[in-house]
Amino acid sequence: MSYPKKTIGTDEKNAIIGGTLYLVATPIGNLSDLSERALKVLSEVDFVAAEDTRNSGLLLSRFGISKPMISYFEHNKRERGESIAARLEGGESCALITDAGTPAISDPGEDIVRVCAERGIPVTSIPGACAAITALTLSALPTGRFVFEGFLSGNKTDRRERFEELLGERRTMIFYEAPHHLRQTLDDMIRYFGADRPVTLCRELTKLNEEVHRTTLGEAAAYYAEKDPRGEYVLVVGGSAEKKQTEDYPEDIAEHVALLEASGMKRMDAIKACAKTRGVPKNEIYNIINRKDDDTE
Repeated sequence: MSYPKKTIGTDEKNAIIGGTLYLVATPIGNLSDLSERALKVLSEVDFVAAEDTRNSGLLLSRFGISKPMISYFEHNKRERGESIAARLEGGESCALITDAGTPAISDPGEDIVRVCAERGIPVTSIPGACAAITALTLSALPTGRFVFEGFLSGNKTDRRERFEELLGERRTMIFYEAPHHLRQTLDDMIRYFGADRPVTLCRELTKLNEEVHRTTLGEAAAYYAEKDPRGEYVLVVGGSAEKKQTEDYPEDIAEHVALLEASGMKRMDAIKACAKTRGVPKNEIYNIINRKDDDTE
């Protein structure tokens, strides 16, 4: 689908334009990271759409800013997005902010940007803090190519499928995780990626107690078995060292094993060959095949 093209000229970047949606990045910890341009936009737009108006109201008050605010979050994004778009079409300007970081990144802001694009409503971004990029730069892992995975699903089937898709991923992977799910996520990552896979765990980024823990998945799991996880985490996981040659075998693991069996291999030999080709632990292929068999029974 192609959307109408409507952009803001360079000379207009510092002026607040009516009918424009401004995506304004807010601090992830350190209030000094709110840029001068962000403050100007927040001070001059007609209204502010925020994930949590209470939290954002406190932030704005710290800078002496008072603006009409409306809530915009996951559970009201459809109807509220239409309302915001209608006000923009009526000539008002709006700043969209999230509780912390850059709107539209692992955030319902992506939906209203799409609505605006479909209607030809101008959108511009006021860049600033982003936890994923901040953690990546601190990770000491390769930054030239990476994938952002956001939060993993709590649904076991969706979670398993996501990890299966990432088997053999060579790029650095970035995940967000809540403290009460961290131990389970580390256990799952060990199961799919192996205990020796490098990981950097970041928490309290840009704050006084910022913590950057560079280790392996196995050592991280052992550490947090003894220590309670606290705060929101960004996990930066090293990619697979083995090249995934998807052109040489089916992307689906069960199909890959079935193809090897059809060539005359016994089940266990096919599993071993599949694991070697993909560069993943043999027991992971075995577990995946067993789960597929159980699902068909």
